[in-house]
Amino acid sequence: MAHPKKRSSASRRDKRRTHVKLAMPALVVCPVTGVVHTPHRAFWHEGKMYYKGRVVMHRATPE
Repeated sequence: MAHPKKRSSASRRDKRRTHVKLAMPALVVCPVTGVVHTPHRAFWHEGKMYYKGRVVMHRATPE
């Protein structure tokens, strides 16, 4: 079996692994707003940013 002469760096290893993707990204429904979004990510809904079912930020309105 072939063995590498030198260790490959983490960035080189990760570049090779970027091409392995899931066929469909996982999606969840927010229990508060009912919006479909990717899990463990904040999302905007009606001028508010939600994360884990809570409002974490309001969009600034220009005056």
